[in-house]
Amino acid sequence: MLHAVDDDIAPAAPAAIVRQGAGTMGALLHRRYGDPADPGVLVMGVAPRPVAGPDEVVVAVHAANASIGDHHIVTGRPYLVRLSPWGGLPGPKNPIAGAVFSGRVAAVGAAVSGWQVGDAVMGETRCGSFAEFIAVKADVLAPVPKHLSMDEAATVPWAMAAFQGLRDAGGLQAGQRVLINGASGGVGTWAVQIAKALGAHVTAVCSTRNVDLMKKLGADEVVDYSREDFVVGGARFDILFDNIANRSLSACKSVLTRQGTWVGCAGDGGDVLGPFPRMVAVLLTSLVSSQKLTSFMASPNQRDLRALQELTEAHGLRPVLERVVPLKDAAAALHQVGLGHARGQTVIHIAD
Repeated sequence: MLHAVDDDIAPAAPAAIVRQGAGTMGALLHRRYGDPADPGVLVMGVAPRPVAGPDEVVVAVHAANASIGDHHIVTGRPYLVRLSPWGGLPGPKNPIAGAVFSGRVAAVGAAVSGWQVGDAVMGETRCGSFAEFIAVKADVLAPVPKHLSMDEAATVPWAMAAFQGLRDAGGLQAGQRVLINGASGGVGTWAVQIAKALGAHVTAVCSTRNVDLMKKLGADEVVDYSREDFVVGGARFDILFDNIANRSLSACKSVLTRQGTWVGCAGDGGDVLGPFPRMVAVLLTSLVSSQKLTSFMASPNQRDLRALQELTEAHGLRPVLERVVPLKDAAAALHQVGLGHARGQTVIHIAD
């Protein structure tokens, strides 16, 4: 068990996440918006242990993924996040951050079939994974891939952005040439592997220190951005999967074939509107271009999570783990994630 240093109960949360009268659990409480490393933003404490509703499953969390998405929610930046279901005004409405997790089923609701106590599962939900237990809808879960550890499995749902972005938004077909910009990050390292598994010829863009990693993950070609510009060489890619959005749309279009596709999966854009202005620019540009340009946001669902699990098992895909830390060090780890230049993913190890 975690040793709580703050025994205050967090503000009221959605019934699916926290319910009174079922004991307590250790959790990392999201008290206010700010840098995760600032005092009082994320506080180790206790919260009511969740109880399964009729269509819910309670999972004893083994590990949680700490992503740039979690960082946006904890900091409340860009400010548009605060108007979303993940945010809240004037402060966080969800008392426990964290969306992606792995663990074992601890209880099932009366209307749930297909899951049993003890099953190893992974999933993604709106909030609550930085805790010892989480209650989620049964239909957000999938089995843990057989070849992965529970810590590794906690990152798989985060690969949904790469999976849906390449397969659906990009329309990837075997034999196509794919450029992945920002290939060494949490989504990028999955994108390289998934594109190869789907039969693509993959070119990865990364820094010098990650060139060997990209080759190990299966990239056919690697562009070290400190030494060469991926724009040089002209139109030659069927898909540009963009995790950084650090180049102009015209530069991105110049490397695509006439019928090529640019898929934007990220973009900062500042503290107020975030990537929204670029999304508008993408929409307007796509209206007058033979090339397809689309800003993409993953849509987690059980069908695709199971398909991702099967693809991962069939091709032996596995995450790149930059660090694995205990829950008490999650705030510092999430701060590091927010600095950028991630090499794979950060995992919060919560319980064995």
